[in-house]
Amino acid sequence: MIASLAVIRALVRRALNEITRVPGAAVPGVLAPSIFLVGLSGVFGEAARLPGFDATDFRTFIVPVGLLQGAAFTGAATGVNLARDIERGWFDRLLVCPAPRATILTGVVASAALRALLPATFLLIVAFSLGVGFPGVGALALDAVLVMGLATAIALYSVLVALKFRTQQAAPLMQSVGFILVLFTTAYAPMALLAGWMRAIATVNPVTQVLEGVRQGFVAHVTWADTWPALLAIAGLVVAFAALALRSLARVGT
Repeated sequence: MIASLAVIRALVRRALNEITRVPGAAVPGVLAPSIFLVGLSGVFGEAARLPGFDATDFRTFIVPVGLLQGAAFTGAATGVNLARDIERGWFDRLLVCPAPRATILTGVVASAALRALLPATFLLIVAFSLGVGFPGVGALALDAVLVMGLATAIALYSVLVALKFRTQQAAPLMQSVGFILVLFTTAYAPMALLAGWMRAIATVNPVTQVLEGVRQGFVAHVTWADTWPALLAIAGLVVAFAALALRSLARVGT
């Protein structure tokens, strides 16, 4: 158990060190959600006046979308980095160590949860400086859990893709799925205002529940009725992708 924790800690530290060693690689993922916030607020800011829109300020409605986008970008970056390590042969050397494959997988993806807090923090600083209301400490704590959870889920998916294709050329496939999952939710309008086909997709998309959970403190009050579906959706995504990624990892080298 202690040895497994040491391996996980070493892999997480290695991934986090990349931020200080190659800070330029993290800049796009950190800035993109904030640029998204400023750009859409300027173009669609008046949408909050539409009948049935459940937010008085479009910025408060769109900030949670940026938080999840940052998580998706961070999770996808984990798979891209793994594909790079596979191409360089470093990952094959890692598999030789006596640590269980589940430990290696945990170490690879755990850093995504921590790194997801970087774009989230930057986005919140920008949002609060623009006048977005403070949602409360409890709401922010819940948001942090959900953001870290989604980053972990997308990281597991991107690891699955990296193990399948073993090349950084698969990066668009890693990045696009997270973006699509966030896009086809109640990202830009409440459920009641979505077109029929979009409403149908958003209803079955588990990330919709995650987004609604993150959005609670920004547009209203945090309630358990909106919190447990978000936590359940995150748990389901993590378990499903973890099972697939672990199965794929177990086949490597066999």
